[in-house]
Amino acid sequence: MSTPVLTTASQVMCTHGGTAILTTTNSLLTASGSQVLLESDIHQVVGCPFTVGVVYMPCVTIQWQAAATTLKVSGAPVLLATSVGQCMNASNAPQGVAVASNPSSLLSAL
Repeated sequence: MSTPVLTTASQVMCTHGGTAILTTTNSLLTASGSQVLLESDIHQVVGCPFTVGVVYMPCVTIQWQAAATTLKVSGAPVLLATSVGQCMNASNAPQGVAVASNPSSLLSAL
């Protein structure tokens, strides 16, 4: 069964409600006029309010895994609606899983 892909028009948030800035190195493949995201893309997070006690420890990046196995751009697998984005703080410590929405229904992959 194929799964819709994530694009720069998708929405991705960290576990705590911060917003990912979706940019990609992909300039070859688009869906619905938006660039398809790649597993190798690392997205910046803004507006994460996460604190531990009184220490502000926001998510600052999202790193991806579990991308498509059959669809690649320049050797990099494309991100799917089911891909897992790990939210990381400034020390590269994991802080939860990203929540993605609005995948492109015009392109899907395995």
